[in-house]
Amino acid sequence: MYKTGDVILAEVQFTDTFEIKTRPAVVLFEELGNIVVAGVTSNIKMEGIPLTRKEGAVKDSIIKINYIFTISGKMVKKRLFALLQEKKKLLVSELIKRLQ
Repeated sequence: MYKTGDVILAEVQFTDTFEIKTRPAVVLFEELGNIVVAGVTSNIKMEGIPLTRKEGAVKDSIIKINYIFTISGKMVKKRLFALLQEKKKLLVSELIKRLQ
């Protein structure tokens, strides 16, 4: 079972192609075998929440809160690490801002 703020490595299908790649993502919530995640990119020029190597990322990255999707729990390869409490609060706060 995955928790909000877990950073996972999962198979992801991109919206503009049928290609499936293994990519990191941040768990927002899990329900009924499905996991809602926010994508993570190493393109630090993109907009989102910074995620640094000091926090556990392989490379300095960005949590893309504008790239949210649902995957099957079967698509998760492994859990990498968990966001620090402050970063998790920032993620939730930024998502709430966009929903209002």
